[in-house]
Amino acid sequence: MFNRVVKGSIILAILFAVLLIGAFIYAYEEISLDADKLINYKPEISSIILDRNGEKLAYVFKKQHRLYARYDEIPGVLVEGLVAMEDTRFFEHNGVNPDAILRAIVKDIKAGHFVEGGSTLTQQLIKNKLLTNEKKLTRKIKEAILALKIEHELTKEEILERYLNEISYGNNYFGVKTAAQGYFHKELSALTLKECAMLVGIPNAPSFYNPLRHYKRALNRANNVLYRMKSIGWITQSDYLKAVKESPKVYKTSLTQNIAPYIVDEVLRRFKGRLGDIRTGGYQIYTTIDMKQQAIARDAVNYAFHKAVKRYKENPKKTTLNSAFVSVESKTGDILAMVGGVDYKKSAFNRVTQSKRQPGSAFKPFIYQTALDMGYNPATPLTDLARTFEYTYRGKKKIWAPRNYERNFKGFIPLREALVHSRNLATINLVADLGVSTIRNRLKFLDVPHIPKDMSIALGNLGLSPLKMAQIFSVFANEGHMIEPRLVSAIISREGAVIYETRPKEISDFTTPEQAYLMTDILKDVIKRGTGRNAQVKGIELAGKTGTTNNGVDAWFCGYSPTIETIVWFGRDNNKPIGKKATGGALAAPAFAYYYKKLLNLYPNTKRTFDIPQGVFRGEYEGKSELYTKNSPLPNSYRKNINPYAQMLNEEDENGTSEMINLEDETQMAETLHIDEDTDETKQEDDPLHPRRNVPKRPVSEDSGELF
Repeated sequence: MFNRVVKGSIILAILFAVLLIGAFIYAYEEISLDADKLINYKPEISSIILDRNGEKLAYVFKKQHRLYARYDEIPGVLVEGLVAMEDTRFFEHNGVNPDAILRAIVKDIKAGHFVEGGSTLTQQLIKNKLLTNEKKLTRKIKEAILALKIEHELTKEEILERYLNEISYGNNYFGVKTAAQGYFHKELSALTLKECAMLVGIPNAPSFYNPLRHYKRALNRANNVLYRMKSIGWITQSDYLKAVKESPKVYKTSLTQNIAPYIVDEVLRRFKGRLGDIRTGGYQIYTTIDMKQQAIARDAVNYAFHKAVKRYKENPKKTTLNSAFVSVESKTGDILAMVGGVDYKKSAFNRVTQSKRQPGSAFKPFIYQTALDMGYNPATPLTDLARTFEYTYRGKKKIWAPRNYERNFKGFIPLREALVHSRNLATINLVADLGVSTIRNRLKFLDVPHIPKDMSIALGNLGLSPLKMAQIFSVFANEGHMIEPRLVSAIISREGAVIYETRPKEISDFTTPEQAYLMTDILKDVIKRGTGRNAQVKGIELAGKTGTTNNGVDAWFCGYSPTIETIVWFGRDNNKPIGKKATGGALAAPAFAYYYKKLLNLYPNTKRTFDIPQGVFRGEYEGKSELYTKNSPLPNSYRKNINPYAQMLNEEDENGTSEMINLEDETQMAETLHIDEDTDETKQEDDPLHPRRNVPKRPVSEDSGELF
């Protein structure tokens, strides 16, 4: 019997020991896992978005706004103030201060409950990062064990660095660097003694000592910090007196996107999931934006918008009218300014990048550039006569009878004048001459999506975003060389390494510089005396094209200076017509002009004239001065080199639109074409005014290629 009892006791003792060892191992592993979070400290750090000059656009973060500060960035007086107030023997103990604990126990016994914890800075860090604020004996024991382990693994400086980056300073500022920039708009190195003392005092009760809400309270707390530092000899009497008298200015800094919200949203959208969580990675994201130009772009949109709503007698707060604006540096593709809408608070939808609208007549230059590269010249006569097009829809014969905005015909009109005054019929007849498939094949080199397979290509019947228009319009602004707009130039990690750097995607020489200049010269006339007269700016050469779709649903102006390209769009978010005479020249061109006027004031040294490439000549055709190149000769062989420019026409045509109408008047009509099949397959007799052209199966330049 006795033996059984002994054996049973031994078994129980072994089981108890095993359980005790298991519990110890479990507790030790749990403590080790907790300690690892501080030893290998990787807090969530806010990322910052900057413009091309290093100006801050916004901080982006998930829950806690935190900027990380290395220990060597933190002012010595701030560290001394913290230690003086919270843990005077910090540099002497090993994580636990027995004297402070005994003092706290005596006070707790007298009070009958927990009133003082006696925690060191190390223990406070552990409590903030790893444990709860509950005043329980088990929590205090675990806290002490963790403190010993942390002190064994980390230096005192490393512990202070983690502490000052982890704690809250109120106003959703986490970390001393965040608080310094938020409250004082200063880097840590620029803080005064009083400002350091204020920051030392806040974490004790962030809401109670928040200087934005309780400024006097925060000053008094700071003075207590200064007095403590003086009393133990860490600052002099004169330093103390000087600091006590100081009343630092504090700023109410908004943490929301308020400078360039459309740009910030676009950056986050583009890099979502690509670099982990970009909001918590502590990245420096450099955009191509120039915030000075962004400001004048925003003003330009507001100016044109209020002018438009006044024109249509609408309430600016209730109207469905909206706008988009983007400016791009022609040579680099850098987006300098981007305004995605009139009011971000009403709608965060970015109309520059996310909307797809019909460009209308703003698309015509691509058709005319194709013609120029096939041998046409700006003086080549085009047929400006009505023409009907027969096609079959759902088994029924239909007739399309497009017309000019002005409801008249010119008969034959030079290619230059047809584009300057946006003549629909001349453009449609040009497409009929060239062939839809010819134009489609050419546009494929520009990476244009969803190109129409019918004659509607002549009138810009496809959906493109303003940013895409900026991309393809760069072939004119950049001497025949297309470049894809870019928004982010580089991203730097929290360690300071460049982890992302862009090189713009491009097509080398979609056309040659001399051929592109022929188009630029025509588009200069659009602004001088054509549909884009409202885009004129004194003192700088500008080129561009208006665009208006059927019934005035979309109004565009796409243009450029010798260095910067700008796309402006106006329309209603519900896709309904804007109103009477809502043309690109009337609505969008004023924003374009406003921007370039302010740009010249902002940057007086802006290049103001276009360079004329080699290979562009000036001759005379039918008594008028005109440009020509080797690839685009004058319509006849007679060329007389002259210097002066010919006097241009001064017509009052407005931008063109088209619509489907019933055929009634058959006078002044060209031959009816059947468009069930591509028109370039239609057999046509040679026309002395429009001789057959060699269709380029690739761009003029030999080194052109698809977008990579």
